[in-house]
Amino acid sequence: MPVSELRIAIEKALDSVRPHLEEDGGNVEVIDISADGVVTIKWLGTCRTCDMSEMTLRAGIEQTILQKIPEIKKVRAVL
Repeated sequence: MPVSELRIAIEKALDSVRPHLEEDGGNVEVIDISADGVVTIKWLGTCRTCDMSEMTLRAGIEQTILQKIPEIKKVRAVL
């Protein structure tokens, strides 16, 4: 799948978890999609300092993206 299509698919997947992030004043932004299937996201708002952000990344964001987009192998976050 071309990168532009991957980005659209990733954004759609993120749209399903964004309401939960936004409830607490947070959000995420896609920074990069590598050729080897790694998505880099940036925490926004309260997610930047939340103690639960790692759990949210693995159990919410990464699982949602991996289930919907088989080309993606991993999601990592940066501040």
